[in-house]
Amino acid sequence: LSNALKKTLEVNFDIIHLRGEISGLTTAASGHVYLSLKDKNNALIDGIIWKGQASKINFKLEDGMEVLVRGRLSTYAPRSKYNIIINSIEIAGEGALLKLIEERRRLLAEEGLFKEELKKPLPFLPEVIGVITTDTGAAFDDIIVRIKKRFPVKILFYPVAVQGSKAASQISRAINQINNLSLVKNDIQVPDLLIVGRGGGSLEDLMAFNEEEVVRAIYASKIPIISAVGHEIDNSLSDYVADARAPTPTAAAEMALPDINVIKQNIDVVNNKMSSSIENRINIYIEKYKK
Repeated sequence: LSNALKKTLEVNFDIIHLRGEISGLTTAASGHVYLSLKDKNNALIDGIIWKGQASKINFKLEDGMEVLVRGRLSTYAPRSKYNIIINSIEIAGEGALLKLIEERRRLLAEEGLFKEELKKPLPFLPEVIGVITTDTGAAFDDIIVRIKKRFPVKILFYPVAVQGSKAASQISRAINQINNLSLVKNDIQVPDLLIVGRGGGSLEDLMAFNEEEVVRAIYASKIPIISAVGHEIDNSLSDYVADARAPTPTAAAEMALPDINVIKQNIDVVNNKMSSSIENRINIYIEKYKK
């Protein structure tokens, strides 16, 4: 009977689309993800995401998240148990994702993580700038080009994933490690300023910068941070907690450094004023002593 049920279920439910709320989420040491999907009546169906598929998810799964999944029904005949082998998973619409982000923003704001009086001033002319972003996108190249044009300084690059299930942990670890760099390596100069971000993308692509662990790492940083997530309209939670927010990585580089040509012009103006003032004073004394 168990084998007959297994055959019937797996043949008739070989492609399934389900919408539900994640519950009982766990990630095994093997990398496989186990969860249950719950509907509004609290009916549960267990699901499995194998390691290879789990590594392709471009956002961080968590309990309470409403998702859409596609997969197939699988049964374990000896125990008459069934679950869904999930082949793809996505957040159930942008509205559900925005609701999750807003609730997280509210809770973090209540803790005081976004208070303006806690934000650190940016250094006028940092000697070293740390850049935390991906090494495969255009963001780092854009920052390098802009820094070279504005005021060439040393750059410490820390490559990380900026989307996917591992992105948030890599970004937060990078922030923490750079802050503790002096404790590990005495021969490396600790950056005076950090730029953390990426180029543009969909709301799901940018989710790493809305994860709580990234927000808390930015909040705990002793080094001032510019959030440079490439989106013009909406703020990520990283933008709220960072010491300054730039709409793009290029704009972050412009915010981080003064324009060397403007500084030179200002020096020339001051120099001319000083020379003129000294010359006038000398002429006054000459005229005075002639009399």
